[in-house]
Amino acid sequence: MQKRLKYFIWPLGCQMNKSDAERIESILKKLKYQKTLNDKEADLIVVIACSIRQSAVDRIYGKFKWWQKKQKKGELITVLTGCVLEKDLKKFKPKFDYIFDIKDLKQFLNLEPIYNSKFQAAVPIITGCNNFCTYCAVPYTRGREKSRPYNDIIKEVKKLIKKNYKEITLLGENVNSYKYNFPKLLEEIAKMPGDFWLRFTAPHPKDFSDELIKIIAQYPKICKQINLPVQSGNDAILKKMNRPYTIKQYLDLVARIKKAIPNISLSTDCIVGFPGETKKQFQDSCKLFKKVKFNMAFIAQYSIRPGTPAAKMEQTVNHEEKKRRDIKLTKILKSTAKNVNKKNINKTVKILVEKYRVNHWLGRTEQNVTVRFMAPQKPDLTGKFNNVKISEANSFDFAGKLAKPVRDIS
Repeated sequence: MQKRLKYFIWPLGCQMNKSDAERIESILKKLKYQKTLNDKEADLIVVIACSIRQSAVDRIYGKFKWWQKKQKKGELITVLTGCVLEKDLKKFKPKFDYIFDIKDLKQFLNLEPIYNSKFQAAVPIITGCNNFCTYCAVPYTRGREKSRPYNDIIKEVKKLIKKNYKEITLLGENVNSYKYNFPKLLEEIAKMPGDFWLRFTAPHPKDFSDELIKIIAQYPKICKQINLPVQSGNDAILKKMNRPYTIKQYLDLVARIKKAIPNISLSTDCIVGFPGETKKQFQDSCKLFKKVKFNMAFIAQYSIRPGTPAAKMEQTVNHEEKKRRDIKLTKILKSTAKNVNKKNINKTVKILVEKYRVNHWLGRTEQNVTVRFMAPQKPDLTGKFNNVKISEANSFDFAGKLAKPVRDIS
């Protein structure tokens, strides 16, 4: 009997890369490859790269010492795709056997993916980006925005609901610039029968309409959690980043969201140490964090991406200063997030249980906060909705006790 060849697929960085990996897996399955979670036993390795940060690129280089030994013996084929800048591509070409442009993956979007979860799924609705933020590689690696046909998305979502998936996330670099009316798409899915949560990521503040706010507020299945990337708290830095809004406009949007959806959880993305950012301008980011009181933030120390406009700007903030600003902003975030979360103590919240760890279960609220609770390992609660009464609230997680079962929200 012929041995089945094994593949290892490695998506780095964002959710979009993980979604692409699921579609690539569909192709490999049709080619009769068998999946392995250990790259050392793979016959084929597919890397889906991420050029957003240098650290993600460096991780790939770190793997080659082992991979090249197998390549030289003819025991391994390596494939590279994903977000790869031209400068990185030149360095990777001698190391990989095959390199595929991620833009070519658009034609695979209608393949039924091999979902890595039986209860959570990401559904891409748009790929690429037209915004050209000066720090970002996406428009150069994934190309301009291309929206997936409306009916194809509806068809995929209906299949997921039929298979009893509990959490569906609509995915794109800028979901709310979806060509065929994003609020309408969100509403149609939210009206579908079934017991599930609906999420989306990532929106752009400039495209966040009042119609979208109204629909999020109106439908219980749409999770009351929004990641609203701000990137900086200072108008001059936002202009250098090519972010087409002011902090006043951002705060006005936040106020409209909070007024319409009082139980909303807001997270953000923010870059510290952008070229030219002064200490005073950084303080504006601190003030913004204190004012908005984000539940979560993804804070990045600015990293040069070759080929982007920001790479040509004078790099005025050294590594140590970036680190200091990161720590300071994180400290503010931890404080405000903990104060927000403490309001949930003694409340009973609905969670989706994700996994069992040693002696406790882990799940998430619709606000995307991790919850740990004690319960027997059997029966298996994975992928099920449960109620948990919160007894402890930290900056980024809760602890509690299993409460009465929840009702179906269909």
